[in-house]
Formats: sequence, structure tokens, C-alpha cells
Amino acid sequence: MAVDISYIREGRPLTLGQQTVLTARLAVPAIIAQLSTILMQYIDSSMVGRLGADQSASVGLMNSSLWMFWGVCSMVTMGFSVQVAHRLGAKDEQGARAVLRQGITSCVLFGVFMALLGVAIAPWLPGWLGGTPDIRANASLYFMVFVSAMPVLTMNYLAGGMLRCAGNMKVPGMLNVLMCVLDVIFNFFLIFPTRELNVLGLDFTCPGAGLGVLGAALGTVSAECITAAAMAWYLLRRQKDLHLSHRDEPSSFRPTRNVLKKASKIAVPMTLEHVIFCGAQILITIIVAPLGVVAIAANAFAVTAESLCYMPGFGIGDAATTLAGQSYGAGRYELVRRFTYLTVGLGMGIMTLMGVVMYLCAPMMMGIMSPVQDIVDLGAEVLRIEAWAEPMYAASIVAYGAMVGVGDTTLPAIMNFGSMWLVRIPLAAILAPRIGLRGVWIAMCLELTFRGVIFLWRMFGRSWLKPERKPDADAFEAFEDSADSGL
Repeated sequence: MAVDISYIREGRPLTLGQQTVLTARLAVPAIIAQLSTILMQYIDSSMVGRLGADQSASVGLMNSSLWMFWGVCSMVTMGFSVQVAHRLGAKDEQGARAVLRQGITSCVLFGVFMALLGVAIAPWLPGWLGGTPDIRANASLYFMVFVSAMPVLTMNYLAGGMLRCAGNMKVPGMLNVLMCVLDVIFNFFLIFPTRELNVLGLDFTCPGAGLGVLGAALGTVSAECITAAAMAWYLLRRQKDLHLSHRDEPSSFRPTRNVLKKASKIAVPMTLEHVIFCGAQILITIIVAPLGVVAIAANAFAVTAESLCYMPGFGIGDAATTLAGQSYGAGRYELVRRFTYLTVGLGMGIMTLMGVVMYLCAPMMMGIMSPVQDIVDLGAEVLRIEAWAEPMYAASIVAYGAMVGVGDTTLPAIMNFGSMWLVRIPLAAILAPRIGLRGVWIAMCLELTFRGVIFLWRMFGRSWLKPERKPDADAFEAFEDSADSGL
């Protein structure tokens, strides 16, 4: 019988080969899901890029702010998803479903709050970021459409996180591919006006709304909402261990103090880290804005292009969260370490390869996204700078995922935003006025390398892996004794 996630819960021994197979079974669908998400952004950027530099700059100006809103909502959902992983690892399926119900209420309400906040600041945000008057209107509209859908997007993050922490990577992966396909279709008809096309020698009229930047936002949001509905339906009606069809158990969706306290312990450090981290990204945007429209567009497109290289790391990081979380919940602390080392090594290997591809294909990657040669040339140059950081970036991404899986979020969060604010921001501020956008990306490369080193240092230590539940203390002490003995 093929190895699956139940081996962890049932306490079965796992050989190195079986651990590798299980890691691959979880990581491959997660990588596909992450790549499809980034491919969607890639498609958006390339379609908007055909409209010209100003429209590209309108979208690029708002990306860092949107990442902040998306990321905060995603981090909040992790407070509940990690609890589900622990409970499933301990074979407490009813408790896992109780956490799910409470997570739905809490996360949707938080999504509503974030939507209201985003809509309130949308008219002024482009100006705060240093955008020129000619791009502010489109930038504000683009941002407002996205944040209006935050409650639905938050439910999408919650459903996807719950499925992954339950060991189901395939459904989120397939639905993310569907989202990418829908995004292409919606954008094709919403961004561009009605036009004449020639396909395979046949001329035909293609209808279009001609909404430009607004069409890009509406197309992507529509695709994400459809995907969120499908993801939530599968989780609540079909997912083994988590579907809410059990009539013989309490069905309250009201959050309890105990679950909220644990969710806060996990999510608050991650959320604060993300806010501070994205605050740094926004400051980078402000540093880049005076360099001109070409630099803004090149920076935004290069960030999207680079995402194709580092998103496999986030996919493997999702697998690391699931494997570490369920092993931790089962009290198998030695297995937590083995899965962490295995996933970090896999992530570094794959992202090293992706860095080589990015270095070689940088001009082509940028050429797909923009017809403006100055943007292509500058973007390709900074991508080649960034390629050198990919291995260490992978180490930080995957090690962080494993630490989140065991509920260790405070110090890793400090490490993430401390690295950004103490290394990247000062270097970018010093280098940007002297060598332009290249200086910003040199600062990014050095900071990501530093971050990977400190995460590897923490991973090889033992302070991040501590028992949560009293009954597991004996197992943890036995594990520590074996580690001290060199086993």
C-alpha cells in the first residue's frame, strides 16, 4: 500500500524513502498550486503591460499594498489551520471540525474588516506611495476592486489552508489551476476592447469590454471568487475528517476563548511580521517611485517574474507545514526534524535550479510581460542579480513553513522582518540614489542570502521544537535524550 499522511497519525515507522515519497506527494501538488497562482499574476501583468507603461505602473504601484492585505488575511487563517493539523495528528477529528467551524466565523469577519479598511484608504493610497497624478486614478480603482472581495478571498485562504493541513494538496492544486484558466478567459474579454483577430488564417471579431486596468482587477477577482466557492464546498462537504455532515456532534460556529487564544498565539506574530514586512515592501516602492515610470514597471514585472522561481519554495513550505504539524500533533518529534531537513534540502535544490533558469531566461521572461524595451532590459538585469539569492531564499521559506507547523512563529517572524528592515531597507536607501533600481535588487539579494543563513542556523538548533501538550512531554524528553546521545 502506498504511503500516505495516515502513517504519521498511526505512529507507523517511516523509512527515508517513504519520507521522501510522502514529501513529494504533498509538495508536487502544492508547487503546482503556487505556480498557477503566480502564473495568474504573470498573465495579469503581461496583459496590462500591452496597454503601455502608465497602466503597468498603475498596477505595479499597488502590488505591495495588495500583498499586505492578502498576506494579513492569509496569516490569520493559519492560526486555525495549524490547530487543525495538530488535532488531526492526534486523531481528534471532532476537535478539528470544531476549530474549522470557529475559523470560518472568525476569518470571514476579519475579511469584512479588511475590506472596509481597504476601501476607506483606496482614494489616497496611490498618492501616499508617491505615484504621479496620471496613474493615481487607475491605481486606486485597481486596489479598491481587489480589497472589496477580501471576505471571499479570506475564505479561499482558509479552505485551502485547511485542506493542505489535512494532507490534501491535490484539490487546492487543481482548483488553483482552474483559477488561472478562468483568469485568462475573463481578462481576455474584460481588459481589451472589441478587436479583429486572425487565428490560423481565419479572421474574426473578438468582443471585449475594454476596461483596461479595471478589467484586470475584475477578471482576477471573479476567477478567485469562483475558486473560493468550489474550495469551500469541497472542504465542508467532501473532505475526509473535516466535512461538516456529522449530525451527532456540536455544530456551533461561535468562536471559543481557547481556540481563539491558540489561533492568536500562532497568527498574531505571523500577522505582525507580515504587516511590518509588507511595510518594508511599501517603503521599497516609495524608494523606487522617484526613479520613474520605467523603473516602477520594471520593478513590478521583475518581482512577478521572480515569483515563478520562488513559488516552488512556498509549495514545499506548505508541505513542510503539514508534515511538521501532523508529526508534532502525533508527538513524533524526531520525525518533525527529519521532515524539516528533507523539505529544506528539496526546496534549496529546486530553487537553485530555478535560479539558473531565471538567469538564462531573464530577457525572455520580461519580454513576455512588456513590449517596452527599456522595461525589458532593466527588468532582465535585476532578475539576474536576484538569481544568486534563490538557494538561501529557499532555506528561509521552507524552514519557516516547518516552524509554523509546530506553532513556533514569534522568533521566526522577528527574524523575517528584522532581516528586511535592518539589512534590505538601509542598503536599498543607500544604493538606489547611486545606481538606481539595480541597487534596490542588490540589497534584496544580499538580504535574502542573510535571511537564509539565519534560518538554517535556527533550524539546526533545538529551541524551535517544544512540546505543547502535557501527555507528550515524556515522548519529547525521550527524543531530546536520543539527540543528546547522537542518535
